[in-house]
Amino acid sequence: MTTEQLKANSNTAGTELEHVDADYFAHRQLKKSAAGWVLLIGLGVAYVISGDYAGWNFGLAQGGWGGMFLASLLMALMYLCMCFSLAELSSMIPTAGGGYGFARSAFGPLGGFLTGTAILIEYAIAPAAIAVFIGAYCESLFGVGGWVVYLTFYIVFIGIHILGVGEALKLMFIITAVAALALAVFLLGMLPHFSLSNLFDIAPTNAPGASSFLPFGYVGIWAAIPYAIWFFLAVEGVPLAAEETQNPQRDMPRGLIGAMLVLLAFALLILLIGPGGAGAEALKASGNPLVEALTIAYGESTWMSGFVNLIGLAGLIASFFSIIYAYSRQIFALSRAGYLPRSLSITNKNKVPVLALVVPGLIGFALSLTGQGDLLILVAVFGATISYVLMMASHITLRVRRPDLPRPYRTPGGIVTSGIALLLACVAVVAGFLVDPRVVIGAVIIYAVLIAYFAFYSRHHLVAGTPEEEFTAISEAEATLK
Repeated sequence: MTTEQLKANSNTAGTELEHVDADYFAHRQLKKSAAGWVLLIGLGVAYVISGDYAGWNFGLAQGGWGGMFLASLLMALMYLCMCFSLAELSSMIPTAGGGYGFARSAFGPLGGFLTGTAILIEYAIAPAAIAVFIGAYCESLFGVGGWVVYLTFYIVFIGIHILGVGEALKLMFIITAVAALALAVFLLGMLPHFSLSNLFDIAPTNAPGASSFLPFGYVGIWAAIPYAIWFFLAVEGVPLAAEETQNPQRDMPRGLIGAMLVLLAFALLILLIGPGGAGAEALKASGNPLVEALTIAYGESTWMSGFVNLIGLAGLIASFFSIIYAYSRQIFALSRAGYLPRSLSITNKNKVPVLALVVPGLIGFALSLTGQGDLLILVAVFGATISYVLMMASHITLRVRRPDLPRPYRTPGGIVTSGIALLLACVAVVAGFLVDPRVVIGAVIIYAVLIAYFAFYSRHHLVAGTPEEEFTAISEAEATLK
């Protein structure tokens, strides 16, 4: 490795790039052509499907059914617009950095780091929240929960990832298909018990605008947004698989948009049929809402509730398993580029970044010991919404400043579409403060520590020649020649 330091150009002002030899990248290789668009749809659904099983129902306690319904519609619109925008970006810049790579191209190293670390907060915290819900399901099924379950799941599924990405993606797809089947069984089982009155059984408060539809008033819509996001959180992680995809220019748009349409259908059906069969009041604080809904609807535990409980565990596992994949690829890309310690991006003989899997797993396990799944959701949502603002701003910026860049897929509606997503993401950033400002302030502090690391250390030790840097250098050279 050479030690020559190159002062950055105008797009990397204040940073220094170090040239490394070929051996550096030889030890940081991912497996190519491991996934096609069908597996990418499965990956996108796997990221999120646990949100249908648990977590969304806490929004009923914040906004009632009406507030949660309106919040879900707004967030569905935001995610749909965002997926169309990310489909364009991921076809242009198909690297393992995902959102970090998009923002790096639009705003330089600082913008890339801010986006990448916001995504990292989301993906490192979300598995901890899901582990808490897995513990609740295991407690219901087997009478065993808590730290033993959390630790077991982290060890087993990180271990599977270490064996190789192709095997992991195929197993995720199978688990996700089984989880989707259980959701269909739940919906069919609850449908005969549906009643509109069950949706509005939370007593209205004295808040402005309060009614049976909005029992907590207008502010309840805003407060329910973080839990509406849980229906879709992490689908934007599909581009993190770009370097392991057969044809990213074709497969990324198909994978993103296909996954989003599946998730949209499940979210609206679960939100309508679940509380409509069991009552919003009964589900608003449940750690296992689908099973509890079936038990209430039928008056006792049945084969159906047992089936959904058992197979529902597969839904939680699918998201837990897949988001571990996502955080490892985000860390891999940031580490390979020098934004995080470089040792985190070294891959094993199976071309898997082992430390990028293990280190966040240890942190996530420690956080899962709090048992506060609802509060961990808020932290994950904070990181997510910050990244959404930056990614949508990246789409708009690249459309305006670099309209000449090759775009294998173009977002319908262009910057109007990404502008809608940007506006709604700004609203979502603030929403977390309405639920528990202390938790979000804690997330802000973590984010600030990461920014300080960039300001005082990593910006002086960035690596030249990474895919994100190469894309930026080539596009800037082309712009100079025109």
